[in-house]
Amino acid sequence: MKAFSLFIKDWKSELRTRYAINALAMFILVTISVILFSIGQEKISEYLTGGLLWVVIFFSAMSGLSRAFVSEEERGTTLTLQLIASPSNIFSGKLIFNVLLVFLMNLVIAFLFFILFESFVIKSTGLFWLSFLLGNLGIAVSSTIIAAIISKANSKGTLYPVLSFPILLPLILTLLELTKFAIDGETIGDSYVELFVLISYDVIMLTASYLLFDFIWKE
Repeated sequence: MKAFSLFIKDWKSELRTRYAINALAMFILVTISVILFSIGQEKISEYLTGGLLWVVIFFSAMSGLSRAFVSEEERGTTLTLQLIASPSNIFSGKLIFNVLLVFLMNLVIAFLFFILFESFVIKSTGLFWLSFLLGNLGIAVSSTIIAAIISKANSKGTLYPVLSFPILLPLILTLLELTKFAIDGETIGDSYVELFVLISYDVIMLTASYLLFDFIWKE
């Protein structure tokens, strides 16, 4: 219940300030526009379009998900949160907010790719959306714990992408492979190894985040 209350607080605060929403919207708009202008009239391959999709998603996450805990430090509300809620509830509330933000952001990006790039044709929609769901969850979990770590650091702006790249790289590479399979029309059964890697990544990151957050938050 407290976790959901924290999520509502963050969501209402975001609707007032629109910091993350505006940053994500501008980044998505500018990035996709630059890609379209760079391509021009040339036809790019399906695999390249699938790779560009996850590149845009990765860097969009870098631009909009880093303030989950930084905003609490800036407002001076960290001590208040420590007094009214347990670390697990705080992390759960922030995670729910980031999961919602990631899904909304990435659905917009995927929709724009489907309508703007003719070469982006998915033959196995079930495999694509399953990997999309698991991938978004992994991005949200990883981004949330990284945001908690950098909130305690002095150089918050530069530290987030430095920590995110090695942590999210295995996830992005797996998603690129699954997107390639989805473009080729392979079924979920044909891609069970990559899906197992994706599920394992989500479970490991979620477990490690809850185990480590107590130490990070009280540091």
